[in-house]
Amino acid sequence: MKSFFKYVLATITGIVISTFILLAIFVGIITSMVSSVGSSKEVVVAKNSVLYLSLNFPITDRTEPNPFGDLSIPGYGNVKSLGLNDIVGRIRGAKEDSNIKGIYLNPTTIQTGFSSLQAIRDALLDFKSSGKFIYAYSDVYSQKAYYLASVADKIYVNPQGSLDFRGLASSVMFMKDALDKIGVEMQVIKVGTYKSAVEPFLMNQMSDANRLQVNSYLNSIYSQFLTDISDNRNIAVDSLKSIANNYLIRNADDALTYKFVDGVKYKDELLAEFREKLGIDAKKDIPTVSILDYTPTENVSSSSERIAVLYAYGSIVDGEGVVGEIGGDKFSRELRKLRLDDRVKAVVLRVNSGGGSGLASEIIWREVSLLKAVKPVIVSMGDYAASGGYYIAAAADSIFADETTLTGSIGVFGVIPNLQGLLNNKLGLNFDVVKTGKFADVGADPDKPLSAEEKAIYQIEVNRFYDLFMKRVADGRKISIAQVDSIGQGRVWTGQQALGLGLVDKIGGIDQAIAAAAKKANLDSYKISNYPSVDDTFSSILSTSKEKIKLWFIEDEVGEYHKYLKSYKDILNQTGIQAKIPYTVEIY
Repeated sequence: MKSFFKYVLATITGIVISTFILLAIFVGIITSMVSSVGSSKEVVVAKNSVLYLSLNFPITDRTEPNPFGDLSIPGYGNVKSLGLNDIVGRIRGAKEDSNIKGIYLNPTTIQTGFSSLQAIRDALLDFKSSGKFIYAYSDVYSQKAYYLASVADKIYVNPQGSLDFRGLASSVMFMKDALDKIGVEMQVIKVGTYKSAVEPFLMNQMSDANRLQVNSYLNSIYSQFLTDISDNRNIAVDSLKSIANNYLIRNADDALTYKFVDGVKYKDELLAEFREKLGIDAKKDIPTVSILDYTPTENVSSSSERIAVLYAYGSIVDGEGVVGEIGGDKFSRELRKLRLDDRVKAVVLRVNSGGGSGLASEIIWREVSLLKAVKPVIVSMGDYAASGGYYIAAAADSIFADETTLTGSIGVFGVIPNLQGLLNNKLGLNFDVVKTGKFADVGADPDKPLSAEEKAIYQIEVNRFYDLFMKRVADGRKISIAQVDSIGQGRVWTGQQALGLGLVDKIGGIDQAIAAAAKKANLDSYKISNYPSVDDTFSSILSTSKEKIKLWFIEDEVGEYHKYLKSYKDILNQTGIQAKIPYTVEIY
């Protein structure tokens, strides 16, 4: 008994001490934030400066509010990052900044899709048009990093470094055998020959139809990838293909031999070249400002008329959602506000989503349709605007996509887990039920497989929603339902392919979409306003969930692999009919 009380007392003492420690850490963080907010000053850019870009963080469509971004948390370092909008905006600002003479591009691995990468690349090309220089240097270039670096005036690599150039690949993780081993059956009801989001649950390899579509869009992206590199490095596309196919570049010397880089240098040699180019004494530091800290001067229009840019990125979910998700209720409310705001003359809906909840997609579609009835709505597609992401875009006046955007995937599915093997056979758990009707326990009893009749009922509902999806696309794109079905069936297309199919109107980024919105609204001068509004620091602290904080730390710990954990969590949280792109499309 004395031992029992000793352990209880020790446990209580441990809890009290832990609570005080956590409270002290929290107070310290808040104090640091208050100090940071009170002392934060705009970074002064010295004359003859170089803008530094490493882009070694996950790039979302828009900079997400992060109350811990400016803090250096012990064991985790700084968790600051930028969204695509600010990366592109700051590069543009640097182009006009007389104090900035050039860009030092230092990429290794870049955590974003090809469409976002193309947008950054285009901004760098525009920067070069001013006559300012871009130098790229890295110890290791991934394929995405090299694609970005290929715009530079000079590309250097560490003499013992490497450059990856083997062609693009896309892989899928299949989990059927793992599910079989633990006794879980994923009961799937779907529409669409190419709707392969559910294949990882049912198979151990791609279906023929899925392999066909992946091969098609992968080669479309690869073609753009090679063409862009060819244009900037003056190497023929056929030569690039041969180099990749034969894996001829395996080290820094190979990269130099095949003219992928302009030289091999150590870091000190690069800095010496910078000093010479800028006319800086060998003993003086090179004035440098990171893109994370750079705040260019903005030319804000005095016009009272606005073009609203509404950012919709992440999975489409029911309800409000969190930062990085498209909540059906939240985004329909944002669209309603824009419809009723007389200052807003046109709206650009920036979509970067592989879809999600079918119901939430329909709710958002409704508000896009109502908005379009009173003012122009132009869609700008990012890395993805597929399935539910295409659903919410379909009602717009016109749709812009990049060549490498993944879109389409017009199809739907539903998944109902059957845990009978796990619960009954593995864990020895059994359930019994009393019900008032034949179907009262459908979908509620975890250890009961669907009967043929129950599957037929679910299939009818999935078919009904697919018919609705096709009608939304047909009405928005002014084509027949039969035509939608012929290019639908869940098939994924690139933006370049979608242009020829009539799923998008023009190839272009968000700037072109904004210009089109201004033209349709007959605006000569206007102010661009971004939505949803971003919380201030203290509101961000209060609204930051435990899950979001954990995700930040996980991202810092595991890097780009955090997306697999998020995808797994998304699967577990799926309810109802899903309009979602096949799994997580990984191209490397």
